[in-house]
Amino acid sequence: MFSLKELHSRIEKGLASLPFDKEPQALYHPVAYSISVGGKRIRPTMCLLSHQLFSRHIDDYVLMPALGLELFHAFTLAHDDIMDGADIRRGQATLHRKWNTNTAILSGDVMCIYAYSLMAQSAPAVLPQVLESFSRTAAQVCEGQQYDMSYEGWDLITHEDYLHMIALKTAALIACSAQIGALCGGATALQAQHLYNFGQATGMGFQIRDDYLDAFGDLAVFGKSIGGDILNNKKTWLLVDALQKAEGAELKELNRLLNLQDAPQEKVAGVIHLYQKLGIPQAAEAEINRLHEASSQALEQVDVPDHKKEQLYQYVVSLLSREK
Repeated sequence: MFSLKELHSRIEKGLASLPFDKEPQALYHPVAYSISVGGKRIRPTMCLLSHQLFSRHIDDYVLMPALGLELFHAFTLAHDDIMDGADIRRGQATLHRKWNTNTAILSGDVMCIYAYSLMAQSAPAVLPQVLESFSRTAAQVCEGQQYDMSYEGWDLITHEDYLHMIALKTAALIACSAQIGALCGGATALQAQHLYNFGQATGMGFQIRDDYLDAFGDLAVFGKSIGGDILNNKKTWLLVDALQKAEGAELKELNRLLNLQDAPQEKVAGVIHLYQKLGIPQAAEAEINRLHEASSQALEQVDVPDHKKEQLYQYVVSLLSREK
């Protein structure tokens, strides 16, 4: 079994070998930049870790799809950053800020196309299942992003609304990554489905942790501007919970802050203060723990020896307790 360090090395070398040093540079240089700024590489890592449950070998039949998952994720980030008006991603300028919006859109498009070409390099025996999973997931990510944008204009959404949205926007690709890794390793459809369920719960917990860090993270560690979701009135888990819990003067103050246009520092500081008064950080941690338990239960259903699953379990622990 390969160590996490060895898997990350294979992923980074694979990404560095992708042919983006070609013409037109105005199209491909932003793609290379997007990959070079790094990231957690969660999707390809989840793919390879799941694959290792069923196979001792990592060849191009699984490595290329794993790289495709990361490239598709990079595509979604490029377009999401445009929609969110984000200036910083992973501590670096976003594509549309470093170049321009049109370049970011087009370079994102070519990342999506290359992702499919990499996915198509799966073993012939599992290619139909891999492409079906990936294509379904690609549409779900778009659906989740649309819900996310639509919710910004809604006065109130429920926790169920929010969880449905992140199950599509964030968790589906992580779940798909685990499923594809398992399929490429020779898992049965049932075993791959258990890993899909495991990845989905993990991805939802990961997104709520991301919501938490946007308000309570350290900019120097987190790599993104603190309070960006607050400034955009994004319906994060924290805001959804606050809108349901706030009453009277607290609800009036929260609505005032959400409608504040020209005082970003006051808005961010005020909303964070209300979150603390309402116990939102503690509630978010409890929800992350609930989802962690759900992911652990799904992993228990995978019919391989427990010692093989330990590395995957510990990887999830690190994701759901991270500070960046």
